[in-house]
Amino acid sequence: MSTTPNRIFLARLAGTAVFDPAGDQVGKIRDVVVTARLNNKAPSVLGLVVEVAPRRRIFVPMSRVTAIDLGAVVTSGVVNLRRFERRVEEKLVIAELLDRKVTVVSSGETVTVQDIAMSQDRAREWAISRLFIRKLPSGFARRAESTTVEWDTVTGLFLESEQQAVDSLLASTEAMRPADLANLLQELPQKRRLELISGLGLEKLADVFEELPEDDRVEIMSAMGMERAREVLEEMDPDDAADLLSELPPEQAEEYLEGMEPDEAEDLRRLLSYDDFSAGGMMTTEPVILAPDATVAEALARLRVAELSPALASQAYVVRPPFETPTGKYLGVAHVQRLLREPPSSLVSGILDKSLEPIGPEAPLGQVARYFATYNLVALPVVDENDHLIGAVTIDDVIDHMLPEDWRENEIDEEG
Repeated sequence: MSTTPNRIFLARLAGTAVFDPAGDQVGKIRDVVVTARLNNKAPSVLGLVVEVAPRRRIFVPMSRVTAIDLGAVVTSGVVNLRRFERRVEEKLVIAELLDRKVTVVSSGETVTVQDIAMSQDRAREWAISRLFIRKLPSGFARRAESTTVEWDTVTGLFLESEQQAVDSLLASTEAMRPADLANLLQELPQKRRLELISGLGLEKLADVFEELPEDDRVEIMSAMGMERAREVLEEMDPDDAADLLSELPPEQAEEYLEGMEPDEAEDLRRLLSYDDFSAGGMMTTEPVILAPDATVAEALARLRVAELSPALASQAYVVRPPFETPTGKYLGVAHVQRLLREPPSSLVSGILDKSLEPIGPEAPLGQVARYFATYNLVALPVVDENDHLIGAVTIDDVIDHMLPEDWRENEIDEEG
């Protein structure tokens, strides 16, 4: 039996699980698609944008929705798994309409849309019915007044606004993984995309950049301003930052490099000197590096840092000074599993794996991939001709380079 309420506020649907008739979860709601109608008819709610595995966003028409309850939406029949593409006349409620400034017809007052409610008519079609709005603060009032109004008592809901805020959209993305957020950015109009980027924290933005396709990264980087772009590059993993710079015109890449911290720029220039599909072109210059007299406790503390990827956190590299790449002589690797079995006060120099032969920076992708497959590796040290550690290649970067260039945009279709 359907438990769908008469009125549903759409912002609250974000993240709600979607189930098929058998009770199996299809995905999660990420947005709601609406469109304006002529003759003063209420804007129509066309359907839901649902995220399904693997990171694919599909369109589920409202005609397929049989029930909407707290924490669950149920659909009927088989849904089309084709990737969602927004049409020109369509708007995304969470991404585009929330935080929009509109005008109250009766008073001419400017208010902000905080949420949008939909209701079913007699023909069981869904349409926008009411808006939850917030008036702008005035005088000495600490808090702005909020209220709900009929949809047709305001104007400007579907008009582009230069002053549209991004608070609600940012709030809806707080729990998103970088790959999912990158997926969302690709679907937004250019103006809204840049607004969202401007509100993201530097660390999260850098993570998102690492997940974007090449064309989108270049386009966004060119539009976000020199200072912000430099900060993002410095925050990114060196190998990903170097990949991004290699996609830019040489003069633009050099301009970014000249404005960065000298040591950061030096690392990136070194990476850019290698072929993209070589060990040097894939490696990061910031693996975990330890001195021979470091203890097991120190090693585990370094490997426990949350910002490290699982591959980089799997092992530490022990070298002679200096301890930044390019280091002194490479001595061996300390695997995290071995570290966990040793007394905390033991020295890492006593438990080194010296049987893992490092690889040179000029080694091509095929050779690197075979090395990983042969020895079941997740990371591999890279040394120069003098046995100085210059970086490490991780399995995720090897796979990234083995996939087609546009793999982020063209996901593998399900069989059938």
